[in-house]
Amino acid sequence: MKKQISIIGCGWLGFPLAKNLVNKDHKVKGSSTSEGKLKTISEANIEAYVIALNEEGITGNYTDFLTGTETVVINIPPGLRKDPDKNHVAEIQHLINALENQNIKNVIYISSTSVFKDETNIPIINADTVPNAISNSGKQLIAIENMLLMNTSFNTTIIRFGGLFDAQRHPSMYLAGRKNLSNPNAPVNLIHKEDCINIITLIIENNIWNETFNAANPNHPTKKDYYTLYCKQHQLELPKFNASKKSKGKIIGNTKLEQLLDYSFKQAL
Repeated sequence: MKKQISIIGCGWLGFPLAKNLVNKDHKVKGSSTSEGKLKTISEANIEAYVIALNEEGITGNYTDFLTGTETVVINIPPGLRKDPDKNHVAEIQHLINALENQNIKNVIYISSTSVFKDETNIPIINADTVPNAISNSGKQLIAIENMLLMNTSFNTTIIRFGGLFDAQRHPSMYLAGRKNLSNPNAPVNLIHKEDCINIITLIIENNIWNETFNAANPNHPTKKDYYTLYCKQHQLELPKFNASKKSKGKIIGNTKLEQLLDYSFKQAL
């Protein structure tokens, strides 16, 4: 059945997600913080808006962006690497107020597996694992997840993705040639952009609400083995790892995702 969906953050992941939903005959609105991206978004039959969140409020015509929408996908990175002092929780609180005012029924929040801290005993993270991040970014994501899940004005499904990649944007490209990299024996927790799009689409089309999913490719080679091999295969300078300290990490499990959505990962690492 045709649905009306608004995607907040129509960028590297949000834009192809929007195009996929349009191809499935859904009506889609997409937002960007850049006026220059509106033409590209509109040409893909996506109703385009310039909208930005900040600690003081929301800029842009968010009322029209949300009007008539059944489901909102929140796909906004916290941006705390560039601005570590930013209060991203306050930004999302303004958005929650707008969602309430527009009587939005369903929300998908794109979170991150960084809500779980890395540990030397390499824990397996499952659907029941309680988030325990100690980083500023991780703590803010946890606070946002809780705000959304406790809100009774709309249904919320949380998706915590591992490290996103595709052929043009792969972490090995940033690690190539680097030296003294830590945690060589930690497992990787990556997920291809195509799998992310498939998972989000399945949740929307099958009305899977008030759930929380962890999502990463089920293969978890060590960082040293994986990134070294990738760089060899793509003629990139090999990274150098420092094994002087015990590696910290985690393994993201997908049991709930695979069972509830009957999902099989399409893209290999």
